[in-house]
Order: sequence, then C-alpha cells, then structure tokens
Amino acid sequence: MQLRRFLLFLFLMLLPNGANTQESKPQTSKERPTRTKVVLLGTGTPVPDPDRSGPATVIAVDDRAYLIDFGPGVVRRAEAAALRGVTAVEPGNLKVAFVTHLHSDHTAGYSDLILTGWTSGRKVALEVYGPRGLQSMTEHILQAYRVDIETRTSPDGPMRDVGRFPDGWKVNAHEIKAGVIYKDEKVTVTAFATKHAMESYGYRFDTPDRSIVISGDTNPVEVTINACNSCDVLIHEAQPLELLAKMPESIQSFVAKYHTTTEQLAELANKAKPKLLVIYHTVSFPRGLRLPGFFRSKVVRMLSTFRRKCFRKRSARDIRGNS
Repeated sequence: MQLRRFLLFLFLMLLPNGANTQESKPQTSKERPTRTKVVLLGTGTPVPDPDRSGPATVIAVDDRAYLIDFGPGVVRRAEAAALRGVTAVEPGNLKVAFVTHLHSDHTAGYSDLILTGWTSGRKVALEVYGPRGLQSMTEHILQAYRVDIETRTSPDGPMRDVGRFPDGWKVNAHEIKAGVIYKDEKVTVTAFATKHAMESYGYRFDTPDRSIVISGDTNPVEVTINACNSCDVLIHEAQPLELLAKMPESIQSFVAKYHTTTEQLAELANKAKPKLLVIYHTVSFPRGLRLPGFFRSKVVRMLSTFRRKCFRKRSARDIRGNS
C-alpha cells in the first residue's frame, strides 16, 4: 500500500505539470482540442507486484491506438482505460504494436493481445514491430494456440457465426532496424537502437500535435538524447542507486550495464530537454523493505533543475495512468 501511494504521488507530481503552456489556459472556440494522449497501461517490472501491471504504453491519436510493449495484464488494463473514457484503447482496437525488446516482462501479454484482441472485435491482422526473434516468438504462440484458433474459426465456431472477423487472429510480425519503421496519416514512428541485455529499441512517435519518445529498458545512450531533442514527452526508465545497494550484487551489476539510474536520467534529461519527463519501469520494492524516504526526496531533488525549466501546467487529458 505504501508503494502504491508513492507511485500515485510520483504520477501526480508529473501529471499537473508539463510541456505546453498554452494548455494551462481555458480552451477557446478557436483552439483545437488535443489529439494525442499517452496512456500508461502498466509500468511494472519482472517482480509480480499486484499493484503494477507489466510494461505497456499506448499513444492514442484521435481514434487510433499504438501500443508499445505488452507486459502481463495489458488487455485488461486497456479495457479499464476504455471504461474510463479513452475509447481508442478498447482491446478490439489494438491493431498496431511495437515491442522494445523480448524480455518476458515486456511480452508475456502477447498471446492475450493476439487472441483477446481478436475475440473482442479486431477484424484485421495485428501488425507488430520489434527486434530479431519477434517472428519466431509469434509463430510459436500461434502454434501453441492452434487448437483454440481452429475451434473458433470452424464452421460451428463463435468467430464464424456472423462472418465478422475470421482473420483477426493473424499477426504480421516485422523485425526492424533503426530508422523510420512505420507511417500512416496519424503518426510516424522512428526506431533507435538502445543498450540492453539483448537487441533493443526505443521509439519516437511524431503525431500531428506531439512528439513522444519512449526508451524501453536501456543504459543511458546518446541516441536517446538525439531522438528526443526537446520532444514534448520523454518516457524513460530509472532505478534508484540507494535501493539497488540493498540488492544482490548480480542485480547491481546487471543494472549498471543495462539500465539507467536516477542520477543518469537527470543528466540525460537535462541534455535531451523534453518538455515533460515521465519516469516508469522503476524497480519494485521487495516485500518487507520499507519505502525509503530518500527515493521521494532524492529523485525530486536530482530532477529539480530540469523540472524548474520544463514542468508547467498541463491538462490531465494528455497523459493518463492506469498501471
């Protein structure tokens, strides 16, 4: 409960402040409503924290949803967001997805995304973009659920009864390299290579009214700074050093090589200069370990110069938390 309250504090600390000072003004008839929303469906880690679903973020532009990562719980959290009014993230509307890397905490919801999205109304093949290995993962998931798919698409199956969406179970998996990997009339998506324990990518989304960068799991890299370059929103992981000091040496070593500490993120953010910084995928506090006061005070203190420059009033319509 203490962790949950702190995560809420951190989210609220970010939520009321932000990028565009124009959005702090009452909307006039001449101002156009914001078209782009960021929805944090899950911000968790491999730790099975009951208060945090696995990593999953949606960039919603008008009625389109673009999903980044599909950790455990992704479809249920998408439905929860839809019930809160973000109808673009209804499970049947999740048609395009991007994965930063293939660790299980970022992909354990993949079969749910494929199959429940289909049974919830997706009529077309799911388009998924990510690193090498994505094609094999996709093929094996479809093979694992072959009996389910054959049953549902049989002449007596529920997905054939009104001829609605017999092809919604299909997946087109695209293994990518750095560069522009996706473009439609709503968004341009550019992938950039990051530094994790396996092939990994961050993504920049350019929409009609926002530029958004998401890091995925990574050590600090210059390419993230270049990808953001004063972007509207930077969503980046961060791990507190003092908490890591209480962890086993193997975890400390892994984080040093493949993740970003709060100190490193403060330095990176001041170079990248995003208008709004969102910290996610922060290590969960192990059971029995009291939430340390330093985490709240020191993270805020380290980012204080950055926040004074960039955090201003921001409408709650633009970024929503549902993790």
